[in-house]
Amino acid sequence: MLDSVRISDELWDMADEKPDAILHRAVQRVHEGGSAFDWVGVYLLAGSHLILHSFIGRSTELTRIPIGQGVPGQAVAEGRDINVPDVGALVNQLVKSPTTLSEVAVLIKSEDWVIGVINVDSDSRGAFAAVDEAALRSIADVLGETLGPQIRWA
Repeated sequence: MLDSVRISDELWDMADEKPDAILHRAVQRVHEGGSAFDWVGVYLLAGSHLILHSFIGRSTELTRIPIGQGVPGQAVAEGRDINVPDVGALVNQLVKSPTTLSEVAVLIKSEDWVIGVINVDSDSRGAFAAVDEAALRSIADVLGETLGPQIRWA
């Protein structure tokens, strides 16, 4: 089970470190926290695209996602977290891996500004329960608070 309190505390303790180190640790801890979390990554917003900054899982060519495309891009375009229990039913799916069956994208915000997305894929259908989404939301909130000022004005 994803222990968002422990992960959040660990990320707060790293607040003075470089953003890449914090992002890597967040991805690492999220990946360790869910047995069905087969691919975990953080995309950061750069203009009209999301750019992959840190990930654990299978290699992907999706290092740059236009806003509005795929689950992460759609989440940013709509300004909300998205949990897709069956990605096969999606029209605008961007395939990181043909084995991915479900996906969740949780916005990282600094104040009201979207600065990125935590994106998690699973090889199981319906892998992400409301408790997983809530834990990812807590972690995304910490990332937004610790990294937002550095990323927004970089």
